[in-house]
Amino acid sequence: MPDASLANLFAALPDAKNSEIFDEILRSPCLRIERIVSHGQSSPTTGWYDQQPAEWVILLSGSAEILFEGEPKGHVLKPGDHLYIPPGCRHRVVWTEKDTDTVWLAVFFDGRGVHYNAA
Repeated sequence: MPDASLANLFAALPDAKNSEIFDEILRSPCLRIERIVSHGQSSPTTGWYDQQPAEWVILLSGSAEILFEGEPKGHVLKPGDHLYIPPGCRHRVVWTEKDTDTVWLAVFFDGRGVHYNAA
């Protein structure tokens, strides 16, 4: 396998009890993939993520709640749940599990020509 590498997203998880950990797995000019490990963290109550790249995120373990600006209630995510966040869509993490790691895989890209099949 020339130029190929094998790794495991759950191997050597960092200790995220004091702060959320963002590990960049892959980057190219038009794509970035991160593993995010949370352990009880949330966004500040007055803070919103408002990023320009589009984001597709899947929850791999643990659980969390994401709230989108203007919506009356958040979306609780469990392992296997994924969502597409268009560029400029303001959102925040309301909570992540306090007793176990919550592991996310986030894919950031420019968002042009997106067809999202949520099935």
